[in-house]
Amino acid sequence: MKRRNFLAAGVAASLAGPSRLHELVAAEQKGEDVKREYYELRLYHQRRGPKVKLMDDYYREVRLPAMKRAGFGPVGVFNVMIGPDSPTLYVLITYKSIEDLIAANARLEADAEYQKGAASFTSLPATDPAYIRMESSLMVAFEGLPRLEVPAAAAGNKPRIFELRTYESHNKRANRKKIEMFDKGGEITIFRRTGLQPVFFGETLIGTRLPNLTYMLTYPDMATRDKNWAAFIADPEWKKLSSTPGYTDAEIVSNISNVFLRPTPYSEI
Repeated sequence: MKRRNFLAAGVAASLAGPSRLHELVAAEQKGEDVKREYYELRLYHQRRGPKVKLMDDYYREVRLPAMKRAGFGPVGVFNVMIGPDSPTLYVLITYKSIEDLIAANARLEADAEYQKGAASFTSLPATDPAYIRMESSLMVAFEGLPRLEVPAAAAGNKPRIFELRTYESHNKRANRKKIEMFDKGGEITIFRRTGLQPVFFGETLIGTRLPNLTYMLTYPDMATRDKNWAAFIADPEWKKLSSTPGYTDAEIVSNISNVFLRPTPYSEI
């Protein structure tokens, strides 16, 4: 077994019971994977005060440059615009493969420049932490959108906002049906036609509130967001698709949550 497949299989085996990750590793080993990216979404829950700037400085000056050197990215760094738990720093990390995901921490630990720059951050005492808690989820890109699409507005840090939406289902079968609706049923195509510009679509492999899927859309402003969502909801093809037996919300979606985000000036997304 090749080293990357051995390591990937080890990660899958570390999870209790059968898992979606097992399936993905098996497909990769057979050469059946479609080169989908993996996404890690990190939420750093913070307290208002000087540590908010400290976290921002750390990502801008130390961690993001180190991730670039390690070959990861693009990386998006966002602040909450509308949503719960503010301040919370959202960080979206793109990995090209399972091997990159597995090697992430080791590459940073071997980076002397990163270790030196991060020393003052990582050595903070428990009485004065940089953040309250960090939570993380791991996703795999949909087959129909295997790679993250960086918005054109990211070049030159032009104005843009992001909507991060999570769809929960009552079981895995329903979750896969909703993924199918996006991937093969044509929902992503309708999104694009009505001006809803996707950044990524991800099936959550590890995280909270499972099973679920998460996706991100981008707009220049809230007025455009409202206009484009109205066009989507009124679209005849969407009305037909959303009322098709097997694809209705009542059958496959138990909860939808969303948060609006603003990118930091140094975000790559």
